[in-house]
Amino acid sequence: MSDSFPRQYARTQRFTLGSPRDFTITEAGATVLFLRSSGPEDTVNSLWGIDTETGNERLIADPREMVTETQGDLPAAEQARRERARESAGGITTYSTDRSGSLAAFTLGGELVVVDTSSGSFVVIENSGGAFDPRLSGDGQLVSFVGNDGLYLASTDGTVVAQPIATEDSDTVSWGSAEFVAAEEMRRSRGHWWDPTSKKLAVTRVDVNDVSLWHIAAPNDPAREPRAVRYPAAGTTNADVQLYVVDTENSSRLEVVWNRSTHPYLVDVTWDDNQPLTLVVQSRDQRSMQVLEMVEDTGQTRMVLELADPDWVEIVPGTPRRWRDGWLTIQEHEQNRALLFNQQPVSPPNQWVRSLVAVDETTILYTASVEPTIVDLWSYDGDSNECLTDGLGVTQAKSSTPVIVLEHSTIEESATVAVSNGDMVWDVDDFAATPLLTPQVTFHQTGPLANHTAVLFPTRAVEGPLPIVMDPYGGPHAQRVVKSRNAFLVSQWLADQGFCVVVTDGPGTPGRGGSWERMVRGDLAEPTLQAQVDALFAIGEIYPEQVDLSRVGIRGWSFGGYLAALAVLRRPDVFHAGVAGAPVTDWLLYDTHYTERYLGHPDEEPENYERTLLTIVDDDQKRPLMLIHGLADDNVVAAHTLQLSSTLLAAGHPHEVLPLSDTTHMTPQEEIAENLLLLQVDFLKRHLRGD
Repeated sequence: MSDSFPRQYARTQRFTLGSPRDFTITEAGATVLFLRSSGPEDTVNSLWGIDTETGNERLIADPREMVTETQGDLPAAEQARRERARESAGGITTYSTDRSGSLAAFTLGGELVVVDTSSGSFVVIENSGGAFDPRLSGDGQLVSFVGNDGLYLASTDGTVVAQPIATEDSDTVSWGSAEFVAAEEMRRSRGHWWDPTSKKLAVTRVDVNDVSLWHIAAPNDPAREPRAVRYPAAGTTNADVQLYVVDTENSSRLEVVWNRSTHPYLVDVTWDDNQPLTLVVQSRDQRSMQVLEMVEDTGQTRMVLELADPDWVEIVPGTPRRWRDGWLTIQEHEQNRALLFNQQPVSPPNQWVRSLVAVDETTILYTASVEPTIVDLWSYDGDSNECLTDGLGVTQAKSSTPVIVLEHSTIEESATVAVSNGDMVWDVDDFAATPLLTPQVTFHQTGPLANHTAVLFPTRAVEGPLPIVMDPYGGPHAQRVVKSRNAFLVSQWLADQGFCVVVTDGPGTPGRGGSWERMVRGDLAEPTLQAQVDALFAIGEIYPEQVDLSRVGIRGWSFGGYLAALAVLRRPDVFHAGVAGAPVTDWLLYDTHYTERYLGHPDEEPENYERTLLTIVDDDQKRPLMLIHGLADDNVVAAHTLQLSSTLLAAGHPHEVLPLSDTTHMTPQEEIAENLLLLQVDFLKRHLRGD
């Protein structure tokens, strides 16, 4: 059978299989650990290491030689973690190390494994069935992990089998893991942290008793009992999150006390050498974030830093962070996002800072954009800033002096990974597939807001003018228009089917400064939709002979799905067909932390929810709409699509519904991923080209 891009795209899990990822630099910097599968179609990740002195790579742990893992054997907590992390591969999908990096811990098929990273010898911990999220103590003597909603402890050499250290006989209480909104929205995927002495643990206690109980059914299997989930929808009660310090020797507990009534969100926890236990907490309206330090042995906390913003304080992983005699933060400052030291900017005013990579006594490493489609690695030495990359693409980095791991991609080349150790630089082998097509992208700035916009035409000459397909995400926290080749693979394939494809980033998307992001505060609909309209008309002016503005479609997934449905329902004069995948259709059905950040609490600002609701606005023009939704989706539940479909049917509005049985928000199944592309193109051809 001849290969095709949709088949290759699905089989390689979006060209991620075989690529190195999840890097850890060992304490002395002699080795960099990472995960990688053996080839472009191998879904089983192994643990690898690269010697920073020689560049030699070696296989440390191959799951096929250790424990047999099947998807059905995964604990429910691990399945949920993978869904929150959008993880679709198998084998070793995450791991932790001790302070030196000489040991690594991970789970396989629900069993806990500890491996020596030098020799590759390993121990399977007894009584660890159902293990989830193992964390090694700094000295490498103990490993903590979650199982059956409790926290357990075992010795890493296997001589002391797993024993409970924090458990509770309750169906609604769990110890040591992150609640839904922390994992989905705050980027906090863990719930227990070792202290520097390896004798105590900071452990979350999460009670979901008052969180709304929802049920996810399997209509394709009526005998299967619906899955109960606790979902904190906008305006409803969140999980009650507490933090305790647990002594590993006697299991005694000390509650860490802060004002949870004003700052209920636990954003992050750190416990560094020679530092007190430190918490980052956030108010429910997200306009205040506090850094708290625990007073030793009392459980009481004192505030050492507070960040405030009239709209919301953005959570930037890794910050706030101590440096020298003060604190590093990444905040909105004079219409941009700046790196601040003790509230004073240390990044240039033309930079939009993306992340804090690493610090030592003399230097800060961070990523930032001067031009929004490009992300570079920068350094600051206390006096001046220096760009360490080429200014041509998108960079991610991890560092521990003097070693830097640099992931870099451009529009001309797919991502590469290099490990540098002073003057020595080593490329990490990448076994990912080479795509069957090469994107040909032209970048523009369009409309009155100068949206960054990418345009793709068929790689082979096609008689025009061509119908246009808008291909956005268009919402907060996700940028589509970047100088990275793999970002446009699907868009190029779509263009090759006989369309002009337009991708544009409107208000709310990252990279353009505080006022740009905050244009969506109170209204996730009108500003984002208008940006698509403006870009479309601008492209019509730039390419008047090549595009046909009388035949315009739009497709998207998640927020992009919301935007696609919004477009054909509110602006049928502009958009003539839409494909909405897993769309939010009623923001009252989406989670608290994300939704209330932009729309406020529904009891206090109900008008924001009314103006963003997907309703039929124009009864004179009814454009065809395809709705796609995974029935097992626990992030954007299928009720969004089903309720919209009922509304459309009552109004006589033409639409198609494609339900995906046993499919979640990320559609990992190979056959589904392939055929979703084919069915969307078929729909767009029928309604834009008459095929």
